[in-house]
Amino acid sequence: MLPILHRLIEGASRQVRVLIVAPTRELAEQIHQATADLGKYTKVRSVAIYGGVSKGPQLAALRRGVEIVVGCPGRLLDHIRAGSIDLLRVEVLVLDEADRMCDMGFLPDIRRILEALPAKRQTLFFAATMPRDIRALADKILNNPATVQIGTIAPAKTVSHALYPVPEVLKADLLLSMLKRTATGRVLVFTRTKHRARSLALRLKKQGHRVSPLQGNMSQNQRQHAIDGFRSGKVDVLVATDVAARGIDVSEISHVINYDMPNTVDAYTHRIGRTGRAHRTGEAFTLATRGDGLMVRQIEKAVGAPIERRRLSDFDYGAFTPENQFPQQARSTSSSLPRSFRSRRSYAGRRHLAPAAKRA
Repeated sequence: MLPILHRLIEGASRQVRVLIVAPTRELAEQIHQATADLGKYTKVRSVAIYGGVSKGPQLAALRRGVEIVVGCPGRLLDHIRAGSIDLLRVEVLVLDEADRMCDMGFLPDIRRILEALPAKRQTLFFAATMPRDIRALADKILNNPATVQIGTIAPAKTVSHALYPVPEVLKADLLLSMLKRTATGRVLVFTRTKHRARSLALRLKKQGHRVSPLQGNMSQNQRQHAIDGFRSGKVDVLVATDVAARGIDVSEISHVINYDMPNTVDAYTHRIGRTGRAHRTGEAFTLATRGDGLMVRQIEKAVGAPIERRRLSDFDYGAFTPENQFPQQARSTSSSLPRSFRSRRSYAGRRHLAPAAKRA
């Protein structure tokens, strides 16, 4: 954003000169806020455009004139079709989280948006991974591009990993037991579907946890309220889907728990990247069922080491034996929670999550 603002500082025209496209509302709002913060002492104006909210304030901002538009594909196309936004003077196009837009099926919308832009412009792609469809799009619309790669596409080294084998029917009970015995800060729990996010959040809430779901069917105000509560500490546990969690920027997430195994290694990397930020350490726990063996092996290959198998002590697994699952890899002999869980001391910003029965 800084070089973009530097480019726009001279000759502010109240015409759209920069278009930034992001896959989710939360990410669009985050980029817009960064634009406002960094450009506070300039005359450059920006607006965030996404669905789920009224078009009125967006239209008013566009009429007043802005240099930067940060938007999601669907609502951007609505404005383009309605003639309420003029993109013919765009000098810079940014596609943020380009790989996620591919996963979410936005490529046809992106191609339609490109048709409304001038051919002569600077185009920037930002992505954690470069899948084939995105690379093909880049080859088509970029002219002799420079590639800048920062680091490698692998889970952060500040995050430790653990696998908790469990039958599907005991997942919720195991998660509840883990949370009751665990000294944590903010916990981000990932589920595979919106329905599971809602139902799991409701079950945790009934057990006394300060929890909120985050999933696609929520209104923008509800989603923002959930994120703000999580960021401020009013909510200890956020139960989210992959899509809804895109753009969450909370630095003090102590644990990421994969309630459902992610579908790809990239998804796993994105999920656990929510913890272990800003020089802090974090822990990533995955509840794995018998059918998750292939994905476990793929994740271990990406991590570069076997993931420790753990059994939660004093939890009733019934006839299920966690130690017998995924035997092709070395298992931990530990039968208790990791030391960081057993310790009752806190690091900066961490709060202890006491058992539900002891909380008001």
